[in-house]
Amino acid sequence: MASITMPQTTTTGEGIDFRVGQSLTDVLLERIQADPEATLMLRPAGDGEWAEVSGQRFLDEVASVAKGLLAAGLESGGRVALFGSTAYEWTLCDYAIWFAGGVTVPFYDSSSADQLAWMITDADVSYALVQSDDHALRARAGAQEAGIPAGRVPVWIYETNGLDELREMGAAITDDELEARRAQVTGDSVATLIYTSGTTGRSKGCVLTHGNFVQTVASAQQHVPAVFAPGSVCLLFLPLAHVFARFVQVLAINVGSVLAHTSDLSRLTDTFSEVKPTYILGVPRVFEKVFNSARAKAEGDRKGAIFAAAQATAVAYSRALDEGGPSLPLKLRHALFDKLVYSKLRTVMGGELQYAVSGGGPLGEHLGHFYRGIGVDIIEGYGLTETTAPVTVNVPTDARIGTVGKPLPGCTVAIAPDGEVLAKGVSVFQEYWNNPEATADTFYDDWLRTGDIGEIDGDGFLRITGRKKELIVTSSGKNVAPAPLEDELRRHPLIAHPVVVGDDRNFISALVFLDAEMMPGWLSNRGMRADMTIEEAVTNSAVHDSIAQEIDRVNNKVSRAESIREFRLVPAVLSEENGYLSAKQSVKRHLVTKDFAEYVDDIYGA
Repeated sequence: MASITMPQTTTTGEGIDFRVGQSLTDVLLERIQADPEATLMLRPAGDGEWAEVSGQRFLDEVASVAKGLLAAGLESGGRVALFGSTAYEWTLCDYAIWFAGGVTVPFYDSSSADQLAWMITDADVSYALVQSDDHALRARAGAQEAGIPAGRVPVWIYETNGLDELREMGAAITDDELEARRAQVTGDSVATLIYTSGTTGRSKGCVLTHGNFVQTVASAQQHVPAVFAPGSVCLLFLPLAHVFARFVQVLAINVGSVLAHTSDLSRLTDTFSEVKPTYILGVPRVFEKVFNSARAKAEGDRKGAIFAAAQATAVAYSRALDEGGPSLPLKLRHALFDKLVYSKLRTVMGGELQYAVSGGGPLGEHLGHFYRGIGVDIIEGYGLTETTAPVTVNVPTDARIGTVGKPLPGCTVAIAPDGEVLAKGVSVFQEYWNNPEATADTFYDDWLRTGDIGEIDGDGFLRITGRKKELIVTSSGKNVAPAPLEDELRRHPLIAHPVVVGDDRNFISALVFLDAEMMPGWLSNRGMRADMTIEEAVTNSAVHDSIAQEIDRVNNKVSRAESIREFRLVPAVLSEENGYLSAKQSVKRHLVTKDFAEYVDDIYGA
């Protein structure tokens, strides 16, 4: 790499208390000692009810499980697998592992046997805490595939009586013995190995320390105090195996929020009304789904025109906030639609929601303005597993929608001559586990090479324009970033996953995968059969024409060299289960273009 022009923007963190040297358990104990009976979490109690869990009760449960791990033989720095969906027990086990001086190795709920085998062997996992019998079977199958003898890795199932077994095992371990082990852990100690999603090949284990989490949380709280305030309520529903959800788990506990979990997305709106969160987190696809579902419902109720006007008003109102303020007519329209539309949308999200944190990919300006226009600020940030989640974030009082904000205190970003975003600071990881070559390749001096392409404007806001490895170079030499085109196309309710292609070709094209969940409503609202299959839909002229119109709309925003000249509707659904999506819902582009090459060849006449 050529020499780097020094950063266009820097945040030093001067005057910030980064809690240097503290572990995650140190901070937890501080919070609980301040008010042991204060509510730390909400736990499902059945029939839509939620039980309050005090800090002291959580600590007692954590300690009893941690003692069981000590009794089982867990050594300082020993790796423990954690395998299950987002739930109270997941967080309980995570902290128990840390109290016992262990290192958590989270597995995605959708992990295949091959992926499990790789993580179990690469991390040299000694023990496993899993959610259910099914998770236990899958973990054991992964171990077997890796050639590990049956029973060598003890497995406890926390959905049944696994935690009780550990508590019984640890009954003889004293508080002093547990404290001696816990006190050995410092900010420099490894907290977790999080394996990358593997969108470009074999996943790598990111080594994240207690200090990475503690200091990044302290930085985020300082940077966005209005969102992450004591007494706020966070509803967590993204997979905790992902660094983004894991960071917010720690953040909620460290800053004094009340934390609630759910993995049942089928009743998410019910959970919103029960928990009444003040902030949530999600990937862009979550916010796209909410928007598209609201639009589809309005069209089904013959109120599509009202929703369209309300949408346009919300976006215009938000934009006006950045341009001197809305005019009186716009304020009046906004007030009218607040009664007719926006208040109902906020009620669906629990009625108390003020902020949503978005990460894992670009949200897009339209959705950002829409949500802010209806009264829910989406705090968009940027980061990687290698940066413990956020390295930059927009602040509600100083946001620029369409960007990912400015660096957190204690973090710095720069742009390399080839456009790659570079980062360093308190959130940046230590190394890849057992992979010095990959570690060396991802650093330039002390700068992390993120693999993303971006730019920093004159006010210090970072904008991500694409992935370096995904940059398309046409046969004429034109560089085209697919992400902005794909972000725009996903605004269409029928488009789940557009995949823009054209590398070494003479024009840009796209494979379009339809949204099976949105299809029935869209078809019904237009007088067509709601039970149409994906195979039927891709050959339907009305579907094809609607997608073509959307592509024309997007093409009007870019140059001819960047425009999508042709597209194909593909009769398939991309999902985690079939391996085409990562856990954060990113398309594994290399697999899609390989497995659906016939459609690409058809476009270019190969």
